Amino acid sequence: MGNIEHNILGKTVDINTIQKILPHRYPFLMVDRIIEISEKRIVGIKNVTINEPFFQGHFPGHPIMPGVLIMEAMAQVGGVGALNMKDNIGKLAYFLSINNARFRKPVVPGDTLRIEIDLVSTKLSIMKIRGIAKVGDDVVAEADLMFAFVTPPVEAK
Repeated sequence: MGNIEHNILGKTVDINTIQKILPHRYPFLMVDRIIEISEKRIVGIKNVTINEPFFQGHFPGHPIMPGVLIMEAMAQVGGVGALNMKDNIGKLAYFLSINNARFRKPVVPGDTLRIEIDLVSTKLSIMKIRGIAKVGDDVVAEADLMFAFVTPPVEAK
């Protein structure tokens, strides 16, 4: 993912460190662990449980993880690496686009979602990544994502 800081390159990253990097919190934090990180690739884990609030309405009696949340999980895994790049520390990542999204199989409670992100390109404050989500050996979703890094606004006091 480029110039990775915080000494996480090549390490497993736990939820406490993820929360130091990403601004997301429950119920919108969609990554539980990073199991692989290099200059061009990051792999994260999302443990999908029946306790997720979205399962109450999607769908009663037949719970399926919404595809948009799988896309968000991909972006968050990419964000763990991208927001650790020297030029992006302290910034926010805003979604710009999702292209070539495909949903192959449903993700259900009890699944472990393995999210593999590869850096495609980075130019100025724009990054393109390719994400593949798997359950076991099965690809369940894939997409090309693009986002911009912005300095968060200063809060009024």
